[in-house]
Amino acid sequence: MEAGGLDSDGRQFNNAEEMWREEVGDHPKKTEWYHKGVGYWEGVEASVDGVLGGYGHVNEPDIKSSDAFLNTLLDDRFPSGEGNRHLVALDCGAGIGRVAKNLLIRYFNEVHLLEPVSHFLEAAYENLSPDNIIVLDSHKATNFYCVPLLEFSPDDGRYDVIWVQWCIGHLNDDDFVSFLSKQSFQPDIFFVFYFPEAGMDGLKLGGLFVLKENIARTGFVLDKEDRSITRSDLYFKELFDRCGLHIYKSKDQKGFPEELFQVKIYALTPDLRKRVYRTRPKVQTNRPGIIR
Repeated sequence: MEAGGLDSDGRQFNNAEEMWREEVGDHPKKTEWYHKGVGYWEGVEASVDGVLGGYGHVNEPDIKSSDAFLNTLLDDRFPSGEGNRHLVALDCGAGIGRVAKNLLIRYFNEVHLLEPVSHFLEAAYENLSPDNIIVLDSHKATNFYCVPLLEFSPDDGRYDVIWVQWCIGHLNDDDFVSFLSKQSFQPDIFFVFYFPEAGMDGLKLGGLFVLKENIARTGFVLDKEDRSITRSDLYFKELFDRCGLHIYKSKDQKGFPEELFQVKIYALTPDLRKRVYRTRPKVQTNRPGIIR
């Protein structure tokens, strides 16, 4: 990534590599980066206004836009003839369950939540309890994982959609690529021919990532307070390419206050031009604990 950027103190960087060397250039710095990122959110109130940084009023336009986008994706990928398919979603950086409750649980039979901040996840568990939502009995929030993104190892071929919203900015570039790459199914033609229903890693065959994030106009903006980076559209596209993913659909968010970053939503699918041949499932590591 050659484009320059700046941090929240106004310091200029020639490129992202220079910034990452300074911020996470060795193991102690990298550990501190992630510790301070989680630590920031541990001090935030478990409410819609809290998780949205004081902009709780953007919840409605955010969900409305995501709803229209997801509806189109599901119509494309799972047409009416597959209406009996058991759909499963993973909500990454789920916070208090805002997206899971207002959006995902209406479309998916199972929704799993992944969130490293324990008091957020406790609030999500309460918000998604049967007493607090009105959905079909066949639609449930079934698993709540209190672990960071990088420590999560899903069952192979588990999810139809992995939803990642306003959290991947906490990962440096190498960990961004590692996280998305290890969740995605990149089949070999031989493997698909003989095992057409099988999946590898987190996504099912035919599954999608949905990534919704703030977008910088150019380069990047580093937030020193919460240890997160806002990347440009070009920056994201370069990382998607490194992950072996390509954009299936994308859409700009509308209706947010002008002072906020632009927000864009991407649907990503494994790039079959970069096939990975596998003959057996990967070894499961760092199995997450589960709150039921």
